[in-house]
Amino acid sequence: MNFFLLTLSLFLSLSAAAPPAFAPKNHTFQVKESIPSPHGFSQLGRAPPESTIRLRIALFQQDFAGLESALYEISDPDHPRYGAHLSKTQVEQYVAPHPETLSMVDEWLASHGIHESDLARSPAKDWVSVTLPIHRAEELLGTEYYVWQHTDGDTLVRTTRYSLPQYLHSHIELIQPTTMFTRGNAMSSPSIVSPDGPVSESHAVDDFDCNTRVTLACLMRLYNAAGYKPRATKKNAIGITSFLGQYANVQNLQTFYRQELPAAVNSSFKFVSVYGGLNNQSLSAAGQEANLDVQFGLGISYPTPGTFWSTPGSPPFFPDGTTVINTNEPYLDWLDYILNSEHIPATISTSYGDDEQTVPFTYASRVCKRFAELGSRGVTLLMASGDGGVGPGACLTNDGSNQTRFIAQFPSTCPYVTSVGGTTSIPEVSAGFSGGGFSDYFSRPEYQDKKVGHFLEGLGHKTYDGLYNRQGRGIPDVSAQSDRFTVYWRDYMILMGGTSAATPTFAGILALLNDARLAAHRPALGFLNPLLYKHGEGALNDITVGNNPGCGTPGFNATHGWDPVTGLGTPDFRALLKVCV
Repeated sequence: MNFFLLTLSLFLSLSAAAPPAFAPKNHTFQVKESIPSPHGFSQLGRAPPESTIRLRIALFQQDFAGLESALYEISDPDHPRYGAHLSKTQVEQYVAPHPETLSMVDEWLASHGIHESDLARSPAKDWVSVTLPIHRAEELLGTEYYVWQHTDGDTLVRTTRYSLPQYLHSHIELIQPTTMFTRGNAMSSPSIVSPDGPVSESHAVDDFDCNTRVTLACLMRLYNAAGYKPRATKKNAIGITSFLGQYANVQNLQTFYRQELPAAVNSSFKFVSVYGGLNNQSLSAAGQEANLDVQFGLGISYPTPGTFWSTPGSPPFFPDGTTVINTNEPYLDWLDYILNSEHIPATISTSYGDDEQTVPFTYASRVCKRFAELGSRGVTLLMASGDGGVGPGACLTNDGSNQTRFIAQFPSTCPYVTSVGGTTSIPEVSAGFSGGGFSDYFSRPEYQDKKVGHFLEGLGHKTYDGLYNRQGRGIPDVSAQSDRFTVYWRDYMILMGGTSAATPTFAGILALLNDARLAAHRPALGFLNPLLYKHGEGALNDITVGNNPGCGTPGFNATHGWDPVTGLGTPDFRALLKVCV
């Protein structure tokens, strides 16, 4: 038997006799959150009681509505406050909890023997973290933790319900890890290893037209950015996020530059470890996703400085008696880190996500609010829309009803980020895998009303009735090439695709737009969507051919104007310059 599975079995048998969780005296417990048994997971047994778990407690923010109002004002190109981004301190003043909330939560924790020295707090004090043995977490939350195993072998330590004293429900928004069973996905399709073998110095890539394979040169020409020379490299920066053990290899980046951008040879990126994240530089550890993101995001925006964040945390995980239970929430770790930073790159590309329905609504909503915090500080967040069309597989809901429904990807569905779909070929058509549709969690933001409303009018009420939320936030917002990208990985040239290719591509173009703004002594673009939906028509290439099948349907069609396949379209850099600068 596998050593880890043997260890797991031993601890499960030992924990079977663990005493049930109980509610402390004088506290009336009330269920805070409850979910059905998650799809694809089976419950193996009680979690080892002495293993430790890091709980994150989200306190209700005092004035998020005020922050959201400020975000929309400073992101509206026709508003007097446009571009007047908030400082870190100003944002924290909006999202800080009420003093009474802090006092009551602190008293509750102290009643369980948890004191200030045991806690870690966010700068605004709206998040509190504490590491506890499982049996104490169970007592605190009136619950029982179990080990769950996915059909592919991954294991998580979770519960399907937890409770809090009734008087705390209006002060605590959520606690995780509890009911969150997401595992994280990189939005990339399988790669094709070049049959030519390892790359040699003479193995240069010709300037193809993007139909055979996608290179930097063809993208710069296609999106009308060829010849632009960045001038604000001391002010501007682009960031690439990395999760799930994806490492960006510098040697591979140099090979990419030698083949496609000789002027960039010997330049690299700033590596930042988030809470112990690594960037192993052995060729065998190089990540396809990380190499794709860095090579194209930094290649398009060169010589704009680039930052690569590596955040640890990925399944599978086998708990033992001494190891902290893996929270498997690296996205929140990254947000903790980045929001505590004074200086943040103006453009950030993320190519990871989850089926929206697998993310508890409370968690998705709170993480989305953190994206709004970043947007209000002048950061543009680009997120891959997903590679499953309107939904992967059978598209069954996980609310216990097992109904068929289109499934959009989070965090792409958050209304405060820019969702990026995929195109292919020249002339451009939608990529069949391009994730698109409508959120079941977030309502359609006002900036989408006109464009998305027009699409829905053309679609009619009968098409796909009941399969999607007509009032939901629509994705994607924009799109870019997403297939047959020439990526250098482990000394091979491989071809990759997915909206994880489109996202760093659009981010690279956006970094050039930010360069132009900063060079003109104007602020960075920040939250981009209100500008694009208001004035982007004519500055984006409207994609009108293709569809995104899924869930046993043909999916939606690309059409004139916005559509839930390619959004508003692909970038025309020179036209966007006129709109943005």
